[in-house]
Amino acid sequence: MFDLTGRVAFITGGNGGIGLGMAKGLAAAGASVVIAGRNKAKAKTALAEIAALGGRAEFAELDVLQEASCKQAIDGAAKRCGRLDILVNNAGTSIRKPPQELSAHDWHQVMDTNLTAAFLCAQAAYPHMVKAGGGKIINIGSMMSVFASSYAAPYAASKGGIVQMARALAVAWAKDNIQVNIVLPGWIDTELTRTAREQVPGLHDKVLGRTPAQRWGKPEDFAGIAVFLASPASDFITGAAIAVDGGYSVQA
Repeated sequence: MFDLTGRVAFITGGNGGIGLGMAKGLAAAGASVVIAGRNKAKAKTALAEIAALGGRAEFAELDVLQEASCKQAIDGAAKRCGRLDILVNNAGTSIRKPPQELSAHDWHQVMDTNLTAAFLCAQAAYPHMVKAGGGKIINIGSMMSVFASSYAAPYAASKGGIVQMARALAVAWAKDNIQVNIVLPGWIDTELTRTAREQVPGLHDKVLGRTPAQRWGKPEDFAGIAVFLASPASDFITGAAIAVDGGYSVQA
């Protein structure tokens, strides 16, 4: 039920953080993994980590801000690997400023990276999944898909948007046996949130105070949910938004 042998997964931003945690889980379950991004040096380290676990992985150069790059990277991966079964839309960024200080460029930078790119990659993956007889798309949302923040308007808008986009794709592509779901990470110890802790006073203590698990999440906490949503175990689950947050979103 959770065996991914013979499946091919394409993960944007798969060379670190949550993306790498998911890549390791998918590889351990038998999938061939393509980690896509711009940083080749970082990808080399990630590939070595996956190989050390006995997994199969390769790197695809991808600039999510370029529509042509999204299509070329996904088409190229499907051609090299012979198919494409799983897409994880994980690439993301944030610009933390009060809304009155954000420029239009700031807004578009975040929206295009987090939301538009996810749509373009899903669109590029669609024909390959149809050819394979079905597929799985996992979109990475955020607690900001649900909660508000004074310093992350474009990030929150993009992560709220990715939930509704995924639900629309889930409805549109159910007939093609493609399931589209969303993972909502809580506060996870990654490069992005380390920067947030430097920029937002008191964030660390606030997160611990609200999280029943009494810790920040780790990238490896996402291996299991990735395998579940990529495997036959979730064939009748689509359009769902699943929190992986140590209880953050249910604590008053």
